[in-house]
Amino acid sequence: MATTNHDQVLDRREVAAALLRALERRHEVLDAIVESNDRAAAIAAIGSLLDTTDFCAEAVLALPLGRLTKAERKKIRAELDDLDAVVKWTTDSRPYATGEHFRLRPISEDPADIELLKARCAEQLGDGSDEAVAAERRKGAVLMDDESGMWLVAEDLSGDEPKKIGFAFGELSGNEVEVRIWVRPEARKQGYGTATLKQARTELAAYFPGSTLIIRTPA
Repeated sequence: MATTNHDQVLDRREVAAALLRALERRHEVLDAIVESNDRAAAIAAIGSLLDTTDFCAEAVLALPLGRLTKAERKKIRAELDDLDAVVKWTTDSRPYATGEHFRLRPISEDPADIELLKARCAEQLGDGSDEAVAAERRKGAVLMDDESGMWLVAEDLSGDEPKKIGFAFGELSGNEVEVRIWVRPEARKQGYGTATLKQARTELAAYFPGSTLIIRTPA
């Protein structure tokens, strides 16, 4: 396989796996679609049935009937095997990489946001003092006020309360936006970094349309 972008490979693998599960349970999937009121309901029903993301469920819904043959199922299985040979880890080992129940939002003056920033300053800047944190807050505020930067808090929404995971920083330089992320140490190696990068690309592209995003990690 020519692709080397791990996020893209992982996404393709998850879609292929969902398609294969859908074909194995094709009668149940068809019943779920027929009983749905509209497209959104069908996607939700497929996602629940196959325990997969809306993105993968939508791919299942869009599957042409011509791919239901035994030969086509073999092709999907072969693609999944190829992707498994390339991917370094899957969502089984890093369950949060898909970005489900996950969001990015602008940093606020909420005390929990400030505590998260303090943890980042202590690790990355070697100084978690109130003065250092205040200086970083002023820096971020200036960037966002003049629309030359956006600092986003990454949150896991799967629990009863949002769980603050880390940051995505986007700072404009010319026609480029330098993107950096930081994930708190206890949340690493679970897929949060991948989820943050995925959503950061979308969010920052909306904040800075027409700009080129340059990924720099960690922050």
